[in-house]
Amino acid sequence: RMFRPDAPLLPNYKWVPIGYHGRSSSILVSGAPITRPCGQLKTSAEAPPVFGASRRLDLELEMGFFVGKGNPLGDPLSIDHADERIFGLCLLNDWSARDIQAWEYQPLGPFLSKNFASTISPWVVTRAALEPFRSAWIRDAEDPQPLAYLQSASNRAAGGFEVTMDLSIETQAMRAAGQPPERLATTNLKHAYWTAAQLLTHHASNGCNLRPGDLLGSGTMSGPAPHEAASLLELSLGGKQPIGLANGETRSFIEDGDRIILRAHCAREGAVTIGFGSCHGQVLAARPL
Repeated sequence: RMFRPDAPLLPNYKWVPIGYHGRSSSILVSGAPITRPCGQLKTSAEAPPVFGASRRLDLELEMGFFVGKGNPLGDPLSIDHADERIFGLCLLNDWSARDIQAWEYQPLGPFLSKNFASTISPWVVTRAALEPFRSAWIRDAEDPQPLAYLQSASNRAAGGFEVTMDLSIETQAMRAAGQPPERLATTNLKHAYWTAAQLLTHHASNGCNLRPGDLLGSGTMSGPAPHEAASLLELSLGGKQPIGLANGETRSFIEDGDRIILRAHCAREGAVTIGFGSCHGQVLAARPL
């Protein structure tokens, strides 16, 4: 809705586990600094684009899925066997430059707005360890139901995971005053529109070969309630309603010196609570060409 007020969802969104191929070169472990990216910015409809540092740097609270056993080139994966190909899960922050993204994302999707950095948590929690936290996958009856190759009884019964996910911020002023980070949102992986098995199935449905260690992102894990928004773009309504912090500061997007912290855990009666560690990164000023 922020980017396309008249058509927030393109027609294929509810049918296709849409995605884009990424890269491994700029995937960073938690704690690595994030340099503010530069790119083309469109400051007005009439003026030509300019090149400069992003002014609307954002985060995306996501879950990452690591592939275990892959598939040979040309061999698709069945939805009945895709889940067992998932080795484990990690936290993922898919840093996003929203102003660069708004100018470049059509017709082919994000490019420089996404490829400058993605941060993952230091721990990979295995699928086997997460079995006690399985959840049913439910598609709203008013939405299109998946095509047959994306459906199975086991996926509907227990294709999802209940993972509580938190987003916090620590500004320079907070650090200077000795104040703790402030939580901005809490959401849950159970809200995912597609399961990990469906993502793998669709990705390999054309014969694309997945390999051990390949990483897939869930997409921004925003829930249905306002406090479950998993990006500053959504929390601040595109910058129109800046977020008020307890120390008097406000944020619409990430400023230099801010540290973004993602955490996640699984908890259920009768099971041992499992944490994913901290997935964090501090933003540094852009480097000139």
